[in-house]
Amino acid sequence: MPKRSKVELQSELSSEQYRVTQEKGTERPFTGRYWDVWRDGVYHCICCDAPLFRSETKFDAGCGWPSFDQPISGALTEHLDTTFNMVRTEVVCTQCDAHLGHVFPDGPETTGLRYCINSASLRHEGDDS
Repeated sequence: MPKRSKVELQSELSSEQYRVTQEKGTERPFTGRYWDVWRDGVYHCICCDAPLFRSETKFDAGCGWPSFDQPISGALTEHLDTTFNMVRTEVVCTQCDAHLGHVFPDGPETTGLRYCINSASLRHEGDDS
């Protein structure tokens, strides 16, 4: 799928989805659509529909955002993020560069990683949006 323009994305996404994925925004904790969803399936990028995470890798980190300990192989690209006087690792969709969230080294023993992802950047398979 070819990468969509900012104009196309702005017309297709909600204002919150656009702000998060294209302007590197963050939704408020405990407000996103998927922070407390535990259905089986795959989470996809809201911008390009690339598969990002399998539901069996989701866990409750208590932070208010969907958290995963492992992405689908090759789905994410990492970038150094030094905004707001912090040093973090941003994760974006490899296919379309949409901002998804950040990865932290405080996850479960299986990988030691916590991918803290904005619900606004995701679509769970089977959802209508």
